[in-house]
Amino acid sequence: MRGQRLLVTFAAVLALAAIGCGGSGNDDPDRIHVAYVTNGIDPFWDIAAAGTRAGAKDFDVDCEVLMPPKGIVDQKRMVEDLLARGTQGIAISPIDAENQVEFLNQSAEQTNLITQDSDAPASNRLCFVGVDNYKAGREAGKLVKLALPEGGSVMILVGRLEQLNAQQRRQGVIDELLDREQKPINEITIDPPDATFKGGRYEIVGTRTDNFDFARAKANAQDAITSMPNLDCMVGLFAYNAPHILAAVKDAGKLGEIKIASFDEDAMTLKGISDGHIVGTISQKPFQYGYESVRILAGLARGDKSVLPEGGYLEMPAMVVNKDNVDEYRAQLEIYGVEQK
Repeated sequence: MRGQRLLVTFAAVLALAAIGCGGSGNDDPDRIHVAYVTNGIDPFWDIAAAGTRAGAKDFDVDCEVLMPPKGIVDQKRMVEDLLARGTQGIAISPIDAENQVEFLNQSAEQTNLITQDSDAPASNRLCFVGVDNYKAGREAGKLVKLALPEGGSVMILVGRLEQLNAQQRRQGVIDELLDREQKPINEITIDPPDATFKGGRYEIVGTRTDNFDFARAKANAQDAITSMPNLDCMVGLFAYNAPHILAAVKDAGKLGEIKIASFDEDAMTLKGISDGHIVGTISQKPFQYGYESVRILAGLARGDKSVLPEGGYLEMPAMVVNKDNVDEYRAQLEIYGVEQK
């Protein structure tokens, strides 16, 4: 029997900016209360929220999932509110790791703080839960190579580049396409955001950001198609990018002509893979992000430091989803309780 379905509508998130999991909130002072704070609103986080619900049930805690609709200001306000209410642990995806260190350190003084999805290694967070985003970016680059074995021009589209995970993914794509040496994530050099690159068979013609504005995400793809008639491929680094790229390519009548590679598992992305319009996507296994974050926070709240991963890094190996395994992957999401439309 399929697990309980979870469908978080954007309207509901915008109205409430929070999803309860594993309980009714902070009404019972004897229960452990933890929180899972995202970096924005995106279907990716619906899957992570399903993981937090499962984790809250298994580890007997209450949990809130908070999705800041307006970026760093909302994220800061949400965390401050959680701290004021005595929340016993927070898993956060920092929006701007470099400039949030002081705030994260202040938060870490008041509660058990871990990062997930995107790290802030210079902060005093206790650990990070997520993929190696540089290696995952290189896997996305391999998808481009698969789609364009003879080479071609590539545009990268992403929500924002202040996030460390976005920087690392983008660098992975670039380094893979230029056949650069693969390095450990803490030794990579981040190329300037406005740079273009040409080497060997591939040319990276630019990187465009949309700041989580979905209309702008599609407009960026449309403009790339219009301004670059010979564009061969677009790579979307955030979950919502590929569906908007696909819509723009379809509107332009260039399905099959412009290749698409993706990150994450938006329902439209998975359908695009099934239909043969998207070569593949890199899954970070967001259900496990939510589940493992709650497991760690629950243990820490109970004084069990053994839940912390060795070296402060719980790596979730990225998974390549393509036409060969997409149906199986969609079925797994439904087992998790994630609605596929």
